[in-house]
Amino acid sequence: MKRIAIIALVSVLTASCVAKLEGLDQSPLDKESESTYFKDASQMEAYTNYLYQITFFGPFCSATNDLLLAKSPSTLMRGGALRTTPSSGGGWEWNNLARINALLDHLGNCPDEATRTLYEAYGRFFRAYFYYYKVRDFGDVPFYDHELGVSEYNELYKARDSRDYIMGKMLEDVDFAIANLPSGKDLYHVTKWTAMAFKSRFCLFEGTWRKYHGNTSPSSGEVYGHDADYYLKLAADVSSDFIDNAPYSIYTTGHPEIDYTHVFNQPTSNETEVILAKSYSITLQVSHFATYDTFGTASSNSFSKKFVDAFLMADGSRFTDRAGWETMEYYDETTGRDPRLGQIIRVPGYKREGVDSLLCADFNHGFTGYQPVKYALSWKDYPSWGWGPQDNDMPIYRAAEVYLNYAEAMAERSDVHISQADLDKSIKPLRDRAGMPALSLADANANPDDNYMGSSAYGYDNVTGPDKGVILEIRRERMVELAMEGDFRWYDLMRWKQGRCVDQKLYGMYFPGLGSYDFDHVTGMDGNPHDDIYIYKDAADKNNGPAGVPVFHVGEAPLFLTDGTSGYVNPYNSIRFNGFNEERDYLYPIPTSELRLNQALLQNPGWKDIKRK
Repeated sequence: MKRIAIIALVSVLTASCVAKLEGLDQSPLDKESESTYFKDASQMEAYTNYLYQITFFGPFCSATNDLLLAKSPSTLMRGGALRTTPSSGGGWEWNNLARINALLDHLGNCPDEATRTLYEAYGRFFRAYFYYYKVRDFGDVPFYDHELGVSEYNELYKARDSRDYIMGKMLEDVDFAIANLPSGKDLYHVTKWTAMAFKSRFCLFEGTWRKYHGNTSPSSGEVYGHDADYYLKLAADVSSDFIDNAPYSIYTTGHPEIDYTHVFNQPTSNETEVILAKSYSITLQVSHFATYDTFGTASSNSFSKKFVDAFLMADGSRFTDRAGWETMEYYDETTGRDPRLGQIIRVPGYKREGVDSLLCADFNHGFTGYQPVKYALSWKDYPSWGWGPQDNDMPIYRAAEVYLNYAEAMAERSDVHISQADLDKSIKPLRDRAGMPALSLADANANPDDNYMGSSAYGYDNVTGPDKGVILEIRRERMVELAMEGDFRWYDLMRWKQGRCVDQKLYGMYFPGLGSYDFDHVTGMDGNPHDDIYIYKDAADKNNGPAGVPVFHVGEAPLFLTDGTSGYVNPYNSIRFNGFNEERDYLYPIPTSELRLNQALLQNPGWKDIKRK
C-alpha cells in the first residue's frame, strides 16, 4: 500500500517557526510550539512529512521548454520584456528554510540520541535541497543555518554569502545525510540513496555551471575557490558509488518495446529503478492529469520536431545524417528509430496498453503532431479516454539520472578523460534497455555530430575539446531518457550556458502540401490504405477529403504551416518570442521590495535595480 505523507501539525507550529526567523521568538502559551514539540520520533516524523510537501512540489511531468512545447508558452520561453523584476515573490521566499531550521534547532527536545541523529539527517537533507533551488535560480544568496532570534535580527539584512560558501555548507549537509539516513529502499521517503542521487545532481549542476559560465560570481565579481573539476569529481564519485552499491538498477525485462514505458505508467512506481516517488490519492484529493494530457480533448503539451530529430536510428546511426531528413513526412521520420521514441510520442503502430485499436497522430490532442504518451496509464489501470484525475505515482529520482550524471561528469572533466569503461558502466545499461547499440567513445569523438547536436541551429555550439563528440552524445542521451521529466531540460540549458536553444525553431511535423495524408500506412479490411488527416486551404475544398477523416483548415489553429500551404507546423504562428537575453536570463531577479528592505543585497546583472542610498 502506498504511504501518503500528510500535514500532521497544526498551522500555528509552522507559523511560529516563520515568526522566529522574522525575529518574533515568543511561543504561544496555549498551543503547541517548537519549544515544546519535537520530543519523540512520532512528532519529528509528523513534522518531517510536511517538509516533503514543501520540498517535492514538482513539476514532475509537465514543465515546458524547447523540446516539450506548451500551447501557451511561458514568459521564460518568450523572454525579452515579458520577463520582469517582480516586486515580491519570484522564488525569493524563505519561510520554508525557517521550518527546516526549526526542526534542526530543537533536536535537543528529544532525549533519544539515535532519533536525534536520524532527524538531523532528514533536516540537513531538506536544507541542502532548499539551497539547491536558491543557488540554481539566484546564484549567491544569504545563508542561514539556524532560526534567528531577536538579538540576531540584523542578520536578516546581510549581504549575499559566497556561492562557494553555500555550496560547502550544502556538501556538509548532504554528506551528513548520506552517512545517517536509512540504507533500505523506501519509495516515498528520503534514504541514503536519495541523498546520493541528490548530491550527484547538484554537483553536476555546479561543475558544469562553473565550466561554461566561469568561476566568478556574476553579482559580486568574486572568484570562487573551487573550480569546475572539483564539483565534477564529486558528482562522478558519488554517482559511481551509487551505481556500484545502491539496491537500484536500470529496469528491464528484455522487452525494449515496452520496458521504458513501464518505469512511468504504473500505479505504484517501479522500485527496481525509482528511488523516490511522489504518491497521489484521489481519495485524499491529491491527483494529476498526466494520462488526460495524452488522451483528453485538448492536450496542453506537444513535442517539437527538434526533439524528434535528435533520436538515433535503431541501428545507432544518426537520423540527421540521412539525405532529406529535414522534410521527411511523419511515417518516414518516425519509422526505424530508437524504440524510446515510440514510448514517448505516438508513432505509426502505437496502441495504448490494453486497447487493440491503433492510434495515429492526432492534431486535436498534439498540436505539433508529436503527441506525448510517456505517462499514459494502461486501459486496465485507467479505463477512460476523457477527463478525469489520476493518482499513479510520479518518479522524482530514478537510477537512470544518476547513470547519466556519471557519464556527463566524467566527460566534462579536464583533470581526467572519460573511458569506454565509463560509458559501458553508465550509458550502455540505458541503451541495452532500449535495445540500442552501445555508445562508442572512439567513434563519437572521431566523428562529432556537428551537423545537428553541435550546430547553432539545433544544438549546442559551445562544446569543444577532444571529448566534444562524446559530450554531444551524452547530451542526446539525456534529452531522450529524461524527456518530459519535470524541469531537467530548462536547467540543463542554464548550466550549459545554452539558453539560446529556446530561440531555435520550435516547429512540428512537415507537410509538403495540401490534401490527404496516411500517417500510419495501415491497410484496412478492404485492402486499401486509409488516410488519417485531410488539410485544405479554400473553403470550396473543405468537403473534398475522404469520408470520416479529420479535416483541418490551413491557417487556423492548430494548423499553421511555415510556407502557407506547405512546410512545418508552426504552433506559435501568432505568438511573439522576444529572445533569450544572454547577459541576464541565466539567473532570476531579486524582487525590488527585498532590495529596498535590504540594500546590502546586490541585484543580478541585467535586471531592474533600485536607487540605493
